[in-house]
Amino acid sequence: MRDIYQDVTDKIVTALDQGVAPWIKPWSSSGSAYVGNHQPYPINAITLRPYSGINLPLLWAEARLQGFTQDRWLTFNQARKAGGHIRKGEHSTLAVLYKPMEREEQTESGQPVLDEHGQPKVANFGILRTHFLFNIEQTEGLETLNETLLETEPTDPFLANSVAENLLLSSGAKIVHRSADEAFYHPIRDLIQLPTKAQFHDEGGYYATALHELTHWTGHRTRLQREGVTSVCPFGSPGYAFEELIAEMGAAFLCAYSGIQGELRHEGYIDSWLGLLKADKRAIFRASGHARSASEYVLDLEQQLKQAVMDDSPCMNDGA
Repeated sequence: MRDIYQDVTDKIVTALDQGVAPWIKPWSSSGSAYVGNHQPYPINAITLRPYSGINLPLLWAEARLQGFTQDRWLTFNQARKAGGHIRKGEHSTLAVLYKPMEREEQTESGQPVLDEHGQPKVANFGILRTHFLFNIEQTEGLETLNETLLETEPTDPFLANSVAENLLLSSGAKIVHRSADEAFYHPIRDLIQLPTKAQFHDEGGYYATALHELTHWTGHRTRLQREGVTSVCPFGSPGYAFEELIAEMGAAFLCAYSGIQGELRHEGYIDSWLGLLKADKRAIFRASGHARSASEYVLDLEQQLKQAVMDDSPCMNDGA
């Protein structure tokens, strides 16, 4: 039986060995199957459903390694049913299907285990299955799906990204800008320090850095209580490297949501990440899970603020 955890880890390690950070989106979002809306994540070319979790770094890494310019994927059978086929000689990309499951706990004699209220205890677990995808650019006969997307016009440096700015503002995080050559999150002071915007070469660098530190911020003891933030993890330790891995992935997810082409902030950590992943085949799954929780926490705060603004709107309160 194949070890899915090891297969996924090997894919991530291979990408890192080649200097590719698999959690960085490999292209600018120049178009979308969702007309008029920005689609930040890889999607299924047929169902238009976005992929999530560990599939994001897997598909992003393959796109970077293979030079794909589109973020639409499908299975062999989906291509065939849509009237096309996979081009001869093309290789598939590993993806993972996670199916959450639950069952009642039982004693060795088969009796149900009850909780303090006399109700059966339920154990939650998940089943991992592999499936294999092809990029839309690996197909033939699907020209209607494989239309070339128009390139977006380059933006001027330091043009504010309203989506990213809203994420930072709605978080409520205390962010200070100083003319200094460092960016960090201070857990005790619960403060994010960034260089001034003028010190960055472009908006992508600024927002990737800000969202990296904001991901650290989510781990505070009053929020997601992540061990790499609440505990002392010396520089260079596995715990430090793991938290940085979470922050890089979380920032990449939020950059994708904001339509920003962020770059890897901490190239020097690649060796630490490789050591961490090679020693623990489940580490990338845990890091991806924490990064997803962090990004969802930030997005939820944005939605809460939007809802509060709507609730306070006079039009909402006068019955109009």
